[in-house]
Amino acid sequence: MRAILVIPLVLLIAACQSAYYEAAEQVGYHKRDILVDRVESSRDAQQDAEEQFQDALEQLSELTDFDGGDLEDIYEEVADEYESSLEAAEEVTEQINAVEHVAKSLFAEWEEEINQYSNARLKSESQAKLRETRSRYNGMMTAMRKSEAKMDPVLRAMNDNVLYLKHNLNAKAVASLQVEFSRIEQDIKVLIVEMRKSIASSDAFIASMK
Repeated sequence: MRAILVIPLVLLIAACQSAYYEAAEQVGYHKRDILVDRVESSRDAQQDAEEQFQDALEQLSELTDFDGGDLEDIYEEVADEYESSLEAAEEVTEQINAVEHVAKSLFAEWEEEINQYSNARLKSESQAKLRETRSRYNGMMTAMRKSEAKMDPVLRAMNDNVLYLKHNLNAKAVASLQVEFSRIEQDIKVLIVEMRKSIASSDAFIASMK
């Protein structure tokens, strides 16, 4: 039953997007412009997520150095960092999906319009430009999806540790988790590196489109 409901919803979303593109083009806001704007939004979401995961890293560093204090406060801080990180990750995925949707529509339209050329030279130049743009886009999308994929294992590990702390608020529990915290810290550091690569790739793509 759920699958039957999902298909019409997907079609409805696609129809709404198509209607949006058509309305935007009527006022001179073309898919190319929408793509650039969405890449900028995706880059900004990644920058926000980088800052959030950096905050989480700092919080985890405090936990690994724990030698006494209010464990309830520590748990609340760790739980808040997890929730904020989860929200930031969801926003990144949403923005990347939006980029992918308009890009598919743009490239399909571009390919279709290439066939309308009567001038062989202009047609060849447009084909070359399409290949170049698509190549840069694919490189950027690969970087985006790679950094996105790095978030999930970090979030799962953070959630596991938050749940463990919730039910074991004692110094012994914190001590038993410190090795796990150290591993998460390393994963976050790797994630941040990948995010910065993705952000740089987005900036390069944006520059190439302007």
